Amino acid sequence: MKTAVVGSGIGGLISALLVAKDGHDVTVYEKESTIGGRLAFVQEGDYKIDKGPTIVLLPEMLLSILSEAGITTSEIEFVRCDPLYHVHFADGQSYRKYTDMDKQYEEIKEQFPGDEEGFLRFMKDMDDRFTLGKPQFLESSFLKVKDYLNRKTIGSLFKLKAYRNVMGNLKYYFNHEKLRTAYGLQTLYIGGNPYTTPAIYSLVSFSEHKHGIYYIKGGYASLLHHVKQACDRNGVTVKTSSRVSEIETTGDRATHLVIGEHREQVDAVIINGDFPAASRLVKKKAPKPYKPSSGCVLLYMGVAGRFENKEMHQFYLNDNFSRNMEDIFKNKRIPKDPSFYVFNPSKVDSTLAPEGKSVLYVLIPVPVSEKLDWKEASEFLSNHVLDTMEERGFNRLKERITWMKIRTPEEAEQEGLYSGGSFGIAPSLNQSGPFRPQVQPFAEKNIFAVGASIHPGGGVPIVMQGAKLVAEAFKEHCNTESERKDVSLHEQDLGSVRPM
Repeated sequence: MKTAVVGSGIGGLISALLVAKDGHDVTVYEKESTIGGRLAFVQEGDYKIDKGPTIVLLPEMLLSILSEAGITTSEIEFVRCDPLYHVHFADGQSYRKYTDMDKQYEEIKEQFPGDEEGFLRFMKDMDDRFTLGKPQFLESSFLKVKDYLNRKTIGSLFKLKAYRNVMGNLKYYFNHEKLRTAYGLQTLYIGGNPYTTPAIYSLVSFSEHKHGIYYIKGGYASLLHHVKQACDRNGVTVKTSSRVSEIETTGDRATHLVIGEHREQVDAVIINGDFPAASRLVKKKAPKPYKPSSGCVLLYMGVAGRFENKEMHQFYLNDNFSRNMEDIFKNKRIPKDPSFYVFNPSKVDSTLAPEGKSVLYVLIPVPVSEKLDWKEASEFLSNHVLDTMEERGFNRLKERITWMKIRTPEEAEQEGLYSGGSFGIAPSLNQSGPFRPQVQPFAEKNIFAVGASIHPGGGVPIVMQGAKLVAEAFKEHCNTESERKDVSLHEQDLGSVRPM
């Protein structure tokens, strides 16, 4: 079966490998000159740093899917983060998050006395919910109404406390507001407001303890080298600088891709892009309105020297986190005193910068809005954040910067991210699980989709799990097509038999 994958993000590439493994002829079309989508590097001379994802979660799932797709995982070097990260509060207090439960218990006992038993209850409850939710909501698709409108699925949503929001759910475990914030901010990884995002996403902060946080030597985007090698070995053709402008359909099937000035016939298509934007390739379908995730202003920089005293991952929170979230998600305005995340990979990886130098990455959550002047906003935010970093221990940072690049939601939207949101569609209740676009999102059953806006959701391992769901649905589609052809041939044979 001649299969086209439109877009070479990690979801598209893993889908391509899994489908090719079953003997199909697969070609990946990428509009840019390089593959990877959000999984890419920002480079300046001998400096490089991840452009998008930086925190490696669910390592066992990630390695398992890579291996299943035919990628040699023994060549990928994982570095375990311990502590996982530091959370710095505006008053100077810092909370360290560990994998080791005994260390964490003592840290909470010291920093937030009285909440240490609540932490143990949180971990036990989340462990139970992860065991329940993983097969039903990560490893299964909801392609038909009966797949989710049933007693088992609805019962699971209640057991997972999907009717609560993350911060509301944390009140059942932690009395200290700061500690609730430290276990609620992880919804920002997927562009969600912890005060409105369903409590099922509390599993992210649980997973950090249970499964650990890792760094991939050479940067997260170094995975692409291994993926591309697997594509070459397994006959997956990758065509860069090949923008697909339309997926033509006839009846209930996709039939051709329009690429530049020519058309190519296809038997199946896998769309890998931010789905609300990429779905417009199917011209005769009216685009649905979706709620975008939050955006971010990103600072990438090279600096003289290293900050050895700073952990790889750090969060700096302002003095009123709830107001910060309200500004971003409700008021759609730039926070006057923003919270932000700092990535300091040179602490463990000397390959990212010239000798004696290092790289830093800063992510500042911001709203998505067409009304904002991003030039003015990014100038204010970068100055404010760099000043704050200097105050919080990044000594003489501004004078040590050798280069800096800034990325705003405006650039993100130009690159194809819906409304400039950085994490796919928002993880709201009506855009999660069965209510999120599924891997076969159209009436044309030979069109599939994968990516952060498609079930099961965002984050590299989860998008890769989505690629597995695509491969499973693809196989089922092929079986159905084969049965349909057999029936058609049988009917033709019967029609050719004439009575004597």
